[in-house]
Amino acid sequence: MKKPYSASCDQNNAPILSVIAPLFSRYSNILEIGSGTGQHAIYFAENMPHLKWHCSDCRSQLEGINLWLTDAGLDNVVPPIELDVSASQWPDLNVDAVFTANTMHIMNQQDVVNFFTGAGKLLKAGGSLIIYGPFNYSGRYTSASNASFDRWLKDRDPLSGIKHFEDIDRLANENGMQLVTDYEMPANNRILHFKKI
Repeated sequence: MKKPYSASCDQNNAPILSVIAPLFSRYSNILEIGSGTGQHAIYFAENMPHLKWHCSDCRSQLEGINLWLTDAGLDNVVPPIELDVSASQWPDLNVDAVFTANTMHIMNQQDVVNFFTGAGKLLKAGGSLIIYGPFNYSGRYTSASNASFDRWLKDRDPLSGIKHFEDIDRLANENGMQLVTDYEMPANNRILHFKKI
């Protein structure tokens, strides 16, 4: 298998790191949901060596993640575990934060509900949930490019699409988490930082 590659990971690695590095400065263990190619895991683990980074994704992605992990040879990235939010039991891990990037708009609504249920059960009081990606606000797209992207997503899978911030915030609240900060990011993306209360 050829090692998978995502250009968008290379583009957003540094902006995401600039936000999460201070948030994770006193943390030890991070669970990433939807690790994709594994590029984020490698980049963040290299730049935050005090962390142990736990990768996860659907079974079809695990081989590609392992190729990145093998090449990087880092001792603070844990081999990926299979986690499909639509079906899998979440792992029994002691983590300080759950991180996910560019997954919400791929999920259908029930998967999003499952995601927040799982994160809410896993995180202890004071733990963080960090979500990176595009969101709609007050029922509107934040840019023409996001509207175009949403049409592309729905053409590919009618159940996917950019989610509404208000729905995300409500699901977080229902699962014991409150919004701390909503960060504006490049390319019409956001980082939402929730904390378990």
